[in-house]
Amino acid sequence: MTKMGRIEVVMGIAVQELRELVIRPCLQLLNDDSDTAENLLLGTAAQESLLGQHCFCQKTNGLGIYRITAEKHRELWDQYLVQFPELASLQRGMASQQQFLKNPHNELITNLGYSTGMAWMIYRRTGIDLQKPIEFASLATLWAAHFDNGTGATRNADDFVQTYRNLILDDSKKLVA
Repeated sequence: MTKMGRIEVVMGIAVQELRELVIRPCLQLLNDDSDTAENLLLGTAAQESLLGQHCFCQKTNGLGIYRITAEKHRELWDQYLVQFPELASLQRGMASQQQFLKNPHNELITNLGYSTGMAWMIYRRTGIDLQKPIEFASLATLWAAHFDNGTGATRNADDFVQTYRNLILDDSKKLVA
C-alpha cells in the first residue's frame, strides 16, 4: 500500500490476468495444467501476498507473490529439480537469461512465470494429485499442509478460505464495463 496524501492506493494483480496470462501458461509448459492446480496457485498468491500487494516480506524474508525464501529457492534446485533434468530445463527456461545468473533469487520477485513455476515445484514435490476438481475449501487444507515456502509462517486454513473468498471469488463476480 502506498499513501498519497489522504488517498491510500492498493495495488495488486488482477485474478483473471494472473490465471490466464501467468499461471495457466506456466502449468501448461510444465505439463501439469489443471483447474485445481490453477486455483491452488491463485489461492496461494492471494494468501501469501494479497495477489502481489507486496513483493518482499521483511519479517519472513519471503520474495515475490508466493513469498518463497532464497533458502527454499536454493533447496528446490539442489534437492528436487536436480533429480528431474527435463523439468529443471523447463523451469530454467522461464528465467531471464542474464539476470538469473547475476541474482537468481530476484527472479522470484521480478518474473511472475518463473516464481509461479517455483511455487508449483513446492506442491509438485509433495506428490499430491491435482488433476481432479476439488472444492476451494479443500485447497486451503492442501496449502496449509504442503506449501512450505521457507518462511516458517503459521498456516491457517481458515485464513486461506477467507482470503480466497475475498480476493478470488469476489473478484470473479465483478463485471467489466
